[in-house]
Amino acid sequence: MAARSPLSTLLSQALVAFTIEFDNEAERRLPHRTTGFGATPDAPHAPWLVSMAMYFNCLRHVPEQGIALKEMRRLARTETNLNGMQRWGYIYLAPDPADSRPKPPRADWLVHARPGGRKVRAVFEPLLPEIEARWVDRFGAAQLRQLRSALAQIAADLDPGLPDCMPIVGYGLFSSDPNPQGGKKKRTDIPPLEESPDAIAALPLPVLLARVLVAMAREFESGSAVSLAMSANVLRVLDERPTPLRDLPDRTGISKEYVAVSTGWLARHKFAVLATAPAPDRGKQIRLSEKGLLAQEESGKKLRAIEKRWSTQFGAGELTALRARLEPIVGDGTAGKSPLFAGLTPHPDGWRAKIPQPALLPHFPMVTHRGGYPDGS
Repeated sequence: MAARSPLSTLLSQALVAFTIEFDNEAERRLPHRTTGFGATPDAPHAPWLVSMAMYFNCLRHVPEQGIALKEMRRLARTETNLNGMQRWGYIYLAPDPADSRPKPPRADWLVHARPGGRKVRAVFEPLLPEIEARWVDRFGAAQLRQLRSALAQIAADLDPGLPDCMPIVGYGLFSSDPNPQGGKKKRTDIPPLEESPDAIAALPLPVLLARVLVAMAREFESGSAVSLAMSANVLRVLDERPTPLRDLPDRTGISKEYVAVSTGWLARHKFAVLATAPAPDRGKQIRLSEKGLLAQEESGKKLRAIEKRWSTQFGAGELTALRARLEPIVGDGTAGKSPLFAGLTPHPDGWRAKIPQPALLPHFPMVTHRGGYPDGS
């Protein structure tokens, strides 16, 4: 099955697994609180726990002396949940005391890290190579070295404006500016950073995975009425027969909250039909409309066409090498057959240990404003 998986799925499941393993270890080391599972003992006012993406799109770029908001955005090359990061106890914004203007624009205000934000930087920065070292031990130094090389070869030829993490999905779960069918457009003028091939080759593994995946998602979503996150996760598992909504978290690997977001969007845009299940069943069920079946078919064609174009653009050998390095690591993405699950056992006190364990990894990361978790949690 792994050999037939779209390249986007292989990249996604590797990135999601790395993120969850990273998050589980970060949770163990950080004072934190959660909505459903309380707070670290003796730390009731610690920051609300967030995932790795919120480090890459915000805290990684906030030094001790603070940074202008527009500069933080330039470095991150994607938006953060700014209100959330303030509310959760990681950062605060204030006018630059050196700015003599009576009302400087907010983009020129300084972003400062609170103690919780500084703690995240201190824990997350060394944890990235530590988790990557675990992967070297688990999958072999040669395999990881070749995977990094294959990713870096492609990443060096991609848009230098790509972020280092998956963007927070927007309306319709788009990873990039949505097309007119996807709702209100939001654009940010963020100039790219220039990096040498050597600098790209030295990037953390999740950054390399994310850059290649974001590039693929942007190409897929250009002119598409359906996002790659929507297509790869929920649209993929539906057909013309009714499926109970309660079955979809297990079939997609994403949270029930974002199953609800996805199915609601598909129904509103006439890709699917939501209805109450007939007796004796209970709850809602969903089936694809003709429009949805066509979108599902077109999505598969579009992914295959992108891989074909990339083979021409980057070289068939580069794409073949990348796939060959990912397939034995990812397997089929399920708990029974994917080597990735060897690193996903949560710490006994972690929040993931208190919920049902997933049977498979998402086919595309579902990074949301709720904290940046890669499965929409």
